[in-house]
Amino acid sequence: MAAVSLRLGDLVWGKLGRYPPWPGKIVNPPKDLKKPRGKKCFFVKFFGTEDHAWIKVEQLKPYHPHKEEMIKINKGKRFQQAVDAVEEFLRKTKGKDQASSHNSSEEKNRRNSSEERGKQSTGEEKRKASLSEGKLKKGTGEGKKRVSSVSSERGSKSPLKRAQDQSPRKRGRPPKDEKDLTIPESSTVKRVMTGTVAGFKWPPSVSEPVKDSDPHFHHFLLSQTEKPAVCYQAITKKLKVCEEETGSTSIQAADSTAVNGSITPTDKKIGFLGLGLMGSGIVSNLLKMGHTVTVWNRTAEKCDLFIQEGARLGRTPAEVVSTCDITFACVSDPKAAKDLVLGPSGVLQGIRPGKCYVDMSTVDADTVTELAQVIVSRGGRFLEAPVSGNQQLSNDGMLVILAAGDRGLYEDCSSCFQAMGKTSFFLDILQGNFKPDFYLKYIQKDLRLAIALGDSVNHPTPMAAAANEVYKRAKALDQSDNDMSAVYRAYIH
Repeated sequence: MAAVSLRLGDLVWGKLGRYPPWPGKIVNPPKDLKKPRGKKCFFVKFFGTEDHAWIKVEQLKPYHPHKEEMIKINKGKRFQQAVDAVEEFLRKTKGKDQASSHNSSEEKNRRNSSEERGKQSTGEEKRKASLSEGKLKKGTGEGKKRVSSVSSERGSKSPLKRAQDQSPRKRGRPPKDEKDLTIPESSTVKRVMTGTVAGFKWPPSVSEPVKDSDPHFHHFLLSQTEKPAVCYQAITKKLKVCEEETGSTSIQAADSTAVNGSITPTDKKIGFLGLGLMGSGIVSNLLKMGHTVTVWNRTAEKCDLFIQEGARLGRTPAEVVSTCDITFACVSDPKAAKDLVLGPSGVLQGIRPGKCYVDMSTVDADTVTELAQVIVSRGGRFLEAPVSGNQQLSNDGMLVILAAGDRGLYEDCSSCFQAMGKTSFFLDILQGNFKPDFYLKYIQKDLRLAIALGDSVNHPTPMAAAANEVYKRAKALDQSDNDMSAVYRAYIH
């Protein structure tokens, strides 16, 4: 990359954080956004997203030389849409350049033709003038004899005639007796020049303000964008400045992330109920990965931003469930979870055989059991999938998902879980399947090390000590070589 020279307007592949390279364009940053200190970087607007970021030079690659390489390693629908957007931009730019080049070529040809005609006319005029002068010389003669004859000839002419003969001709014009050989000014050239001058509009000077509905909006758009996806006011509310894992300062939608191009979205219609701190990030990532999503929220205004990003609006939970194949829900507590399913126009009214419901809320076991029973009683399929993480991890698509229930539904949700989380687990603890992913005995070893470290510095570790006692109990029940989830056995004996 050291040998590659990049500049404003170049198409590039940009590496943003932990995500794969994404197509973008180097643009001017907003006036109030300062460039990070000590970093050689460019401000990049990414295609197919509302992401803008300062990206280090070493994380940028020219678009065309690396196009085939990037397409091979990124297969997501959203990624392909972004590449298509780049190609469409290139086609439009090429068309404009060709039109401009064609017009310039025609104008040049016209000018050349006009100049050639002018040269021919001038040459012809010079030749005629030379002939006239030659004739004049022959007529006046040379030496004293010619002078005397001319003098006598002048004497025979009238004063008016002599004045006409002695008046100087205008430069470049033929004599009057040869005026029929003069080439007239081309009417075609006259029309072209008149039309060109009349139709040309000078661009505004630097001091003149750009006439636009919003004088700041152009900072946030690529130059090829014809119709913005979201209005400037919405972007202003959504944007935040954050420090990426790479250390580059970026402007990103607070409820969206860069796209993981390796995910192939399901073709099933997805519904989502609840756009709180966790749900907002989840929905934005589902949309960015190319899923078809219908949203509903108790406060309807929260749906607006996602509608602008491509989501559909559901008027009630029942309507969302009835029109979608899989509906997710993420609400604050057990009461809200029950009201969503059992309340007026609730989920239960939209459940039919085959309809799927995934509750991602963190609630108690009794609530989950009740909801599962009523959903299944109507022929629906149920999965509980509470998440571990916070708002930032939700925005970044880095949640951990712990699922249980309908195993087939868990598989159907695969692309959704990949979009919203870094990993997901299916637990079926009640069947006693504790095939180890991580040995229970090693978890207990780590707890002992933590407690020992606390002892060495006289720092209390009450939570680690309490957990250690439970794992010691599980080891006593011969669960050392089972999965760490086998600690469950310590609670039922």
